[in-house]
Amino acid sequence: MKPPVIPGNFYAAGLNYRAHIDWANKAHGTSYKVPQQADIGYRSNNALIGSGEDIVIPRDSSGQVDFEGELVAVIGKLTKNVSEEEALACVRGYTLGNDISERTWQRSDRTLWRAKNSDTFKPMGPFIATGLDPMKLTVTIKVNGATAAEYDTGKMLFSAQHYISEITKYMTLQPGDVLWLGTDGATEPDLKDGDTVEIIQKDIGTLRNPVKRARA
Repeated sequence: MKPPVIPGNFYAAGLNYRAHIDWANKAHGTSYKVPQQADIGYRSNNALIGSGEDIVIPRDSSGQVDFEGELVAVIGKLTKNVSEEEALACVRGYTLGNDISERTWQRSDRTLWRAKNSDTFKPMGPFIATGLDPMKLTVTIKVNGATAAEYDTGKMLFSAQHYISEITKYMTLQPGDVLWLGTDGATEPDLKDGDTVEIIQKDIGTLRNPVKRARA
């Protein structure tokens, strides 16, 4: 299955849940601070795959490869200088993303170019659901059928509407653009060859991808 949309622009919320920041600092020895303002990153379309397609870990990866299950807002119309109160009216609907992250590279590569954007590192899908409140959803992540994490989107540090409003102060959002809204809590166990990872939200469905390690 292909992704439900191929975005023109691919935005990603940075450090949008407190428990994820706390876990990262403890697990990886980082010193991330709770952000005082919304931080926007970018991802690359080359990394996109759909539900059912293989996540491929590069041969030279350290093996410290983690899932990050996220809610994704899909933009539905041209939007510029929108208020928070008006922001969600520009959203076509919501889908799910898995922000696969190679943690060794994440610590060493200033721009995260391969840590976040290697081919197959951005599964998205399975469908776009409409009529949802992005701040009142539960996202569950399973690895090999066992629940690895679960969180409520209402715990975002900065809301979906805040991100959209902030982006449109400076950049025009286009139909088909996507905004990935971050993950919460721990993102372990590390993924390995033969695993299957699922991102689940009852109204959107299940984004399911096998994991393989490149042989050549």
